[in-house]
Amino acid sequence: MAQITIRLNTLGEVKEFNAAANQIAGDVDLRSGRYCVDAKSIMGIFSLNLGRDLIVESTAVTEEELRKRFAVYLAE
Repeated sequence: MAQITIRLNTLGEVKEFNAAANQIAGDVDLRSGRYCVDAKSIMGIFSLNLGRDLIVESTAVTEEELRKRFAVYLAE
């Protein structure tokens, strides 16, 4: 499973991230602490604590592909 750590700081970033996640064929999850939501669900994203770093996980793409798609949100 591929995973990266990101940070979403604004409402616009959340919307852009959600749109990019929806372009991936397959599952994309977003974790904050012990909570995990579907990254393709904007309501799910807003249920997380966006003040923390978030972990994006996917079995559909490689870590390199995740880094490329979500480069502007990387927390590292």
